[in-house]
This record gives sequence, structure tokens and C-alpha cells, in this order.
Amino acid sequence: MARYMLGIYQPAGDPPPPEILEPIMRDLEQVNEEMRAAGAWVFAAGLHDPSTATVLRAQEGEVLVTDGPFAEGKEHLGGFTIIEAPDLDAALEWGRKLARAITLPIEVRPLHFGTC
Repeated sequence: MARYMLGIYQPAGDPPPPEILEPIMRDLEQVNEEMRAAGAWVFAAGLHDPSTATVLRAQEGEVLVTDGPFAEGKEHLGGFTIIEAPDLDAALEWGRKLARAITLPIEVRPLHFGTC
């Protein structure tokens, strides 16, 4: 089994109002439960706003520290789910289910372990 990241891209700005967000969160929990029951779910996490990020960049023997992401964008990685799946097609199917549940773009990317 391979591991995949299902990255959730969300728009910048405030979250939707409760009447929109609550049904999305219910649908998300249903997909998470389905993943758990299938043995695919490894873990999931949400991320704080990009403004809370600190970027470390090696440059000329020093490490520069800057606040926030380097690039500005209209959407950002807001969370992710790590799954185990037998192949990319199975991972894409989980990504489709997640995209339908939360109505946001999902990036499916295989993970690799070892040296970079």
C-alpha cells in the first residue's frame, strides 16, 4: 500500500457562515468515517492561516527567517488527509469523495519516504 496526501485548497479570507460550513463538516466526517472503515485513513490535520507560517531559507551559508509564505495567492493549503491506497486510481477516488464533501479543490500527491 502506498501513502498519499489529499491536500485541501481553500480560498483566502474568512470561513463560510455556519449555515454553509456545518453541512460541509458533516459530509467531511462521513467521508472520514468511510476512509477509516476501509482502512485507508492514516491521519488528517487542518492548518492555521498562512500568515502564521515562518519560512526558513538557506542563502549564502545563512538561514533567513521570514514571516508567512513566500508567494501570495488567492487560495492556500488549508489542511490535508494522509491515506493508504493500493494505487493512484484508488487515491483519486478518495480525493473525489473528499472534493464532493467539502466542495474545495483537492490535490492528490503520492508520498515517498527516505532521503530527499
